[in-house]
Amino acid sequence: MLQQFGYSQYESQVYETLLAGTEPMDATSIVSHSQVPKAKVYEVLNRMIDKGLIMNTVSEKKKLYHAIPLESVIKKLTYEFEQNVEELKKKKIERSFSDDRVWSLKAHSTIFAQTEEMIHNAKTTIFMSSWSENLIPYLPLLEEKEASGIEVEILSIGAIETSLKHVHILVPIDEHDRLEKSHLIVIDEEDAVFAGIENDQWKAIKTMSQPFVKFFTDFFYHDVALARITERFHDQLVNDEVTKKLLTRLRY
Repeated sequence: MLQQFGYSQYESQVYETLLAGTEPMDATSIVSHSQVPKAKVYEVLNRMIDKGLIMNTVSEKKKLYHAIPLESVIKKLTYEFEQNVEELKKKKIERSFSDDRVWSLKAHSTIFAQTEEMIHNAKTTIFMSSWSENLIPYLPLLEEKEASGIEVEILSIGAIETSLKHVHILVPIDEHDRLEKSHLIVIDEEDAVFAGIENDQWKAIKTMSQPFVKFFTDFFYHDVALARITERFHDQLVNDEVTKKLLTRLRY
């Protein structure tokens, strides 16, 4: 019966032996009556003491062992079982699910509604890069998330006004105006949406695949670095035709 409660065969044999004895027993006697190997008996006895099934004492320089009465053991097992059941009731089970697929999204309204839902669900970090007119509608929600303790960092292509602490601004040069716009959001470094315009229609991919998420996170900071460099060395960059041509080929 003890084995049904998770005790080993050796533990059950030792307990039965001690319970049947009229007097406390030493290890040698336990080995003789329980058929537990001598090499294992002390390990088994120590485990049983830790588990509260037996008591030990030293008498005349000899260590003796005695079983906890069966009634007490039954109460102990009942209490532990009931406690475990209560803990199980309280435990919130969350399915561990890794979705490595890449999903396609279409339509401006769908993509930006998905963005809003992702911001709502963020628990630790929000990295977001977009053109200013697409960022502005989300600023109140982003400010609210930052106030709740979530790390928010954004890159705006075009000027915006916000109380967010970590904002990077890139003001496009004239040649950038002919480029199509894009939109990126990475949530908790585990979920990403990247969108762009193709044939005048918004299209996007959404994924939790970690290689893609890491790529888009790196892509975000690549853009942040370019924004900071462009801001700091604007005159030198735009006055150099080779560098200026290279900058206008970027996705901004």
